[in-house]
Amino acid sequence: MEPNGHRRLKRRDHLVQENGDPDLSCSIDELDPWTAWAYKPRTISFLFVGACFLIWASGALDPESNKSGDLVTSVKRGVWAMIAVFLTYCLLQAPSTVLIRPHPAVWRLVHGMAVVYLVALTFLLFQTRDDARQFMKFLHPDLGVELPERSYGADCRIYIPENPSSRFKNVYETLFDEFVLAHILGWWGKAILIRNQPLLWVLSTGFEFMELTFRHMLPNFNECWWDSIILDIFTCNWFGIWAGMHTVRYFDGRTYEWVGISRQPNIIGKVKRTLGQFTPAQWDKDEWHPLLGPWRFIQVLSLCIVFLTVELNTFFLKFCLWIPPRNPVIVYRLILWWLIAIPTIREYNLYLQDRKPVKKVGAFCWLSLAICIIELLICIKFGHGLYPKPMPRWLVVLWLSIGSTLVLFLMIWSWKLQRSYRKKRR
Repeated sequence: MEPNGHRRLKRRDHLVQENGDPDLSCSIDELDPWTAWAYKPRTISFLFVGACFLIWASGALDPESNKSGDLVTSVKRGVWAMIAVFLTYCLLQAPSTVLIRPHPAVWRLVHGMAVVYLVALTFLLFQTRDDARQFMKFLHPDLGVELPERSYGADCRIYIPENPSSRFKNVYETLFDEFVLAHILGWWGKAILIRNQPLLWVLSTGFEFMELTFRHMLPNFNECWWDSIILDIFTCNWFGIWAGMHTVRYFDGRTYEWVGISRQPNIIGKVKRTLGQFTPAQWDKDEWHPLLGPWRFIQVLSLCIVFLTVELNTFFLKFCLWIPPRNPVIVYRLILWWLIAIPTIREYNLYLQDRKPVKKVGAFCWLSLAICIIELLICIKFGHGLYPKPMPRWLVVLWLSIGSTLVLFLMIWSWKLQRSYRKKRR
């Protein structure tokens, strides 16, 4: 399908076209007249407009009018201008991804934002913990201050008879916590990304195991049993997964026959078609098939591990860098990760479905893994000395047993497949 939706393309042709193959790129004449302007290259025009903006913002022609005695302000403006120039370059010149809605340039911009975030994390990695905490003040003035950590498992009683004003105080405080809405929205978004209910439930229960594993390190993970099992898994996570899978089925059941805006018969049709530009051009069925073979099982398991690591990084970064849960920096990071994850999951699923003997993952897959690794390294480096309590012995034994069982299972599985393959050859 082309960007304006006039005709369909084969999946392979579409992917090659969107990644810039000149032999398959569509001409402007084939685009809808109302939207053709948005797909015409205007790189030189943007270059001159950007140059004029830099002349005005930097005071290049009149240095005296832009003089500032504040070095910090000048450095901030220079850094933001540097980021703006790089993002403009990505918007215009970066390679397109497998996504075309609402416009390929949007995902080129997201690619640039991911690179900026990766570079910023790398810079942060080379600082000391105290310097990194004070550096966060440049992002938000309320940061850089030590924060108390809240524990949810101090009192696990559901009914408190000695509190006549609110005998169910613990339940009420947990229900109206900011993390309840975050759980629901988060799992709704993950369901749209993964589109596989069994895999979503593996991730849901897996994160609760992560909280159990690291609750001796982070007070936020110290939850009551009814909070973890009833409220998190079977209420918030379930509702988010249910809503997300209903959204998936809605888009999966639609007939995608896109008609250009100019060909819509009335104003209502034109408005609907304009809003439809922000919905998927087509809905692909993700084929994970973790039981297809040992190697596919490892590939899907690796996706789950990266997902859980990104989730854990949120809480450890918050703890190490003194970022409160409601601070905009946390929200911006989650939104950026969700935008990055949309093309990443598509690229990774295409990678799994590709039967070529030699293949490589897409740019977003590489970026996502690199960002996850750098975040994890920051958590490890800045976490030294912050966790005096050792991991309980029973947890160490549990995870060693799970790891050994998993390795043994994969070895037996591989051995049986090899034996059956040899029998067939005979």
